Amino acid sequence: MQTPPSKQTNLYETDFYAWTQQQAHLLRHQQWYQLDLSNLIEEIESLGRKERQELRNRLSVLTGHLLKWEYQPTKRSRSWLATIRIQRREILKLLGENPSLQPYLEAALQETYENAKDLASGETNLPLSTFPQKSSYSLAEIFAESFYPGESASDDLME
Repeated sequence: MQTPPSKQTNLYETDFYAWTQQQAHLLRHQQWYQLDLSNLIEEIESLGRKERQELRNRLSVLTGHLLKWEYQPTKRSRSWLATIRIQRREILKLLGENPSLQPYLEAALQETYENAKDLASGETNLPLSTFPQKSSYSLAEIFAESFYPGESASDDLME
């Protein structure tokens, strides 16, 4: 499978899946000179960015639900509780699979807080000004299984 680089670039633009299969084949067979290096480098860098984006997305959802939990206690539900639990587990799994993201956590929390406030405001109909300017939750609190801001999770929701 020796495709000239110009055709590889065309394949990259016209059939991404076929391009990935071709590049995998070339790598597997150590046909280094046939690789579409510029696009391959771009895609590898993109994979790293996607992991950071997933971390930010999950932190936004988790923090947004913690805000909802704290600022709208009368509307707490098993659904909110499930979302908090699932996001905690999935973030910890993501960090376990990508330990080099750990030093980025604090920055990611700060970067995503505005999105978390938007989520909480949009789903509770509370004004944005209801929520603190900066996250008042520490990373330790956010990931603690027993942390539910305000009053703790009631036993009937936890069952």
